[in-house]
Amino acid sequence: MSPSKERPARYGWWPSDPPRRPVLLVNPRSGDGVAARAGVAERARERGIEAVILSPGQSLAALVREAVASGADVLGMAGGDGSLSVVAAAAAAHGLPFVCVPAGTRNHFALDLGVDRRDVLGALDAFTDGVERRIDMAQVNDRPFLNNVSLGIYGEAVRQAAYRDAKVRTLVETAEQVLGPTGPAPRLQLVDDAGQLHARPAVVLVSNNPYALDHPPAPGTRPALDSARLGIVVLDAPESGPRPAGRAWSAPYVDVSAPALIHAGIDGEAVELNPPLRFATRPAALRVRISSRHPGASPAGRFPPAGNPAQARRPPFTR
Repeated sequence: MSPSKERPARYGWWPSDPPRRPVLLVNPRSGDGVAARAGVAERARERGIEAVILSPGQSLAALVREAVASGADVLGMAGGDGSLSVVAAAAAAHGLPFVCVPAGTRNHFALDLGVDRRDVLGALDAFTDGVERRIDMAQVNDRPFLNNVSLGIYGEAVRQAAYRDAKVRTLVETAEQVLGPTGPAPRLQLVDDAGQLHARPAVVLVSNNPYALDHPPAPGTRPALDSARLGIVVLDAPESGPRPAGRAWSAPYVDVSAPALIHAGIDGEAVELNPPLRFATRPAALRVRISSRHPGASPAGRFPPAGNPAQARRPPFTR
C-alpha cells in the first residue's frame, strides 16, 4: 500500500474500484459559492465524472432519483450538510457509494468523515483514487440524517432569518425569548438512560454517533461514525428543578414526545416534525468514499484524549 493510503487504512478504509458511471451533484450556492469559485463541476467533468448543477427551484431529491435511474454507480454531492444528507440517503437506499465534496459553509460531516475541508478539488479523488468504508446513518421517524437533529431553542433558532449569518447571536437571542420571564420553553419530554424524566428541556441534540464533548484537542467532533449509537445531549430549562442542568449519553434509540408540532433543525436545515419522535441508529447503512490522501478520521478520532490511548480509533472493518 502506498504511503498516501497508509493513514486512512488505519481507520478501516480499503481501496475501491473506479466507478463506471459516477455522478456528482453540485450546489453552486452553498458556502457562498465555494463550488463555483473552485470550478468543481469543470474539474469533475475533466475526470470523467458527470456533474449535475442544481439550479434555483430545482428539487435535489428529484435530480438524485434521475441519476440513479440512469445508472449511476457512485453518487457524490458538492454542497453543505443539508444537501449531503439528501444525496447520502439516496445512496444508502440503493446501496451505492457516496462521495462528500466539502463545498458548504462549515462542512461538519466532511470533518468527522476525515475529508480535508481545505482541499475541495482533492476530494474529487474519491471517485478515481478513493478508499471506502461503511458508516452509520440515523433517522428521526422515517427521515434519515448524517449529523444531528436539534430541538428546543436551537430548533427555533435555525428558523430565524439571521441564523446563517450570525448563528451564535441568534441562538442567544432566541434563548432569551424562550427562557425569559414571558417565554415558555418548548414542551418536549424524554427519559434519559438513568430513567430520569426531562419534562421541559430547553435543548435536545440527537447526533448520528456521539460527539466528543470534553476533548480539548478536538471539541465538537465525533471520534467515530460507526459505533451504532446515537449521541443525546439534553439541557434542561432553569425552572426544571435542582438537578444538574444537563445530561449526555448514548443509546441505539431515543423517543421524544410533545403536544404539538416540533420545530427542529436536521443537519442545519429548518423543518417541522410531527410528534412523537423516534430516533434510531442505522448501523453501517452508508458506503462512503474519500480521497486516499485525506486524513480518514475526525480530529477526535485521530487524537485521543491525553493519557488514554485506548480511545484511539481501531479499524472496525477489514477487507
